[in-house]
Amino acid sequence: MSCSECGGETLAVPVPPELREYLPGNAIGTTVCRACLAMGPADDPPEAIPDLTVLDDAMPSNPDAAVPMVLVLGLLDSLALHRQEITALLERVERAGTDPLLVVDRLAASYGADAHVDLARRRHQLEQLL
Repeated sequence: MSCSECGGETLAVPVPPELREYLPGNAIGTTVCRACLAMGPADDPPEAIPDLTVLDDAMPSNPDAAVPMVLVLGLLDSLALHRQEITALLERVERAGTDPLLVVDRLAASYGADAHVDLARRRHQLEQLL
């Protein structure tokens, strides 16, 4: 499946039931674009969570932090609309032992203008949420 934002290759990610409330509709999984980090619906996600460090070394290797981090990245296109969801997901990432702001910093450096949102600018706004 290709990304609706940039046409890049996507990676399907199953989302555990306790995180599905952060997905649009009745989805059970999501896709994340390898080129721009945009999130999209997964029609048929795999059963196992893939190694999300294939997106970038900045992504946590621990699925308990990596899946919420993918959801955060996907929701960043509308920080105002998804403020509560993003805050809750950032807290999950932190509880799993990962600094989400450091992840965003590193992804901003890696993806730059290719990311679906300005990650450097969003990082500053996320810092205010925490």
